[in-house]
Amino acid sequence: MADERKNLLRKFGTRIYRPQRPGPPWVRVTALGSYREVGRAMHLVTTNESKVLVDCGAKPTSNRSEVQPFFAAPEMLPLDNIDAVVITHAHVDHIGMLPVLFKYGYKGPVYCTQPTRDLMTLLQVDYIKVAQAEGNEAPYSKSDIQECIKHVVDVNWGEKTDIAPDIKMTMENAGHILGSSSVYMQVGEGRGEHKLLFSGDIKYEKSWLFDAATVRFNKVDTLVIESTYGGPQSIQPTRQQATQDLHDLITDALSRKGKIFCPVFAVGRSQEVMMAIDELFKSEKVTPVTVWLDGMISEATAIHTSHPNYLNKDLRGKMLRGGVENPFNSKWFRQVESREQRESILLDPTPCIVLATSGMMTGGPIVEYFKHWAPEPGHTLCFVGYQASGTLGRRLQDGHSQVPLVDQGQTLMVDVRCNMVIIDGFSGHSDRNQLMDYVNALNPTPRKIICHHGDPQTCNAFRKGLREKFKVQTYAPDNLETLRLV
Repeated sequence: MADERKNLLRKFGTRIYRPQRPGPPWVRVTALGSYREVGRAMHLVTTNESKVLVDCGAKPTSNRSEVQPFFAAPEMLPLDNIDAVVITHAHVDHIGMLPVLFKYGYKGPVYCTQPTRDLMTLLQVDYIKVAQAEGNEAPYSKSDIQECIKHVVDVNWGEKTDIAPDIKMTMENAGHILGSSSVYMQVGEGRGEHKLLFSGDIKYEKSWLFDAATVRFNKVDTLVIESTYGGPQSIQPTRQQATQDLHDLITDALSRKGKIFCPVFAVGRSQEVMMAIDELFKSEKVTPVTVWLDGMISEATAIHTSHPNYLNKDLRGKMLRGGVENPFNSKWFRQVESREQRESILLDPTPCIVLATSGMMTGGPIVEYFKHWAPEPGHTLCFVGYQASGTLGRRLQDGHSQVPLVDQGQTLMVDVRCNMVIIDGFSGHSDRNQLMDYVNALNPTPRKIICHHGDPQTCNAFRKGLREKFKVQTYAPDNLETLRLV
């Protein structure tokens, strides 16, 4: 598609360098998804000159009417008027609906990092597969995904890029997953200039995989920040404490000859948990057992291996040296290759560990393990990632001892008698303290802060906390609200 790509890039460039409209500059942000909720992230930046969309995700929920962001909002239409789409990272709640734009006629560029491009392609194809397996109609086809890939313009961290006549953009490390970025936009020039930062999902702490999120920005006038763990009680243990908790859990469960099954996101949590398990098994403090990887985990891990420059220095060195140094190559990790193999694992009485998608138990192979092993008191269900409200994972965390599951069109009631453990410190999201530290590290402090990507009470509590601490204007708008920044 080289010639086609050349023509597209020429069109993108021509559109960016079109003559600018006269008149005083202004900037607005419209909430089109992930405001006072977790999932379907979508923000529209509108200026007197251009329109730029940030993220385009799906919501993990059984309520079909809430899966897609607000595509039908009048500000969105016609799609031809959108100058660019910018993607912060490749989790489904940020990229799951991007091909829908191309299905309905969007023809502009998609800006993201190279790992984000690779991971989002993998997860969008999987999204179609999961929808079909559950008997739902997929919202787009593989040809829509191909069209989307064709329009991707990959951007390296730290490179300033023109994305519209009046908007220059820089992406920087957000520390959340492979290639995840904070998006820094310089809107306009001179006295009318406004600097807008979308934090994306951030981890302001060095993890097994990544360095802490970048806070080196010249100046931020308005910050749009995630609030997943922004509540006053949302304080998480450190990575070291979380690793120790996981080691203790594995040692205890295996000593009782039980099985451990973890719902994980294919990208990010899986690789962190794999590294923690690898460290324990290599320490010889416990006899290793097979760690089964079910879902897209192996493919996502291969993409991590192909982008070592986006990993922290320690892990990058291990990857490049290869062999036994590479934690993902260890002999105890094995991929589940087929449904028959999964059934044999379910019936095998020997202890093992299973890491399986989906991360919030809204579908995927984890549901099969849950159905078979949840009624057994000797087994352990271990949560290592955030569970959004309305998901099976959240219901279990809320203490339901019996939950309904749809299996081949029939609703089953599953008794939950297994042990259930929540290990918070593996989350790719910062807790309240880290979020406050992140804002504090931005120098000077933003004049306006907009909170999104959290439950309604959490967004509001975080907004109040930020206002009290930093004495700035803070907002926690609802979906479909618009805020004028300039």
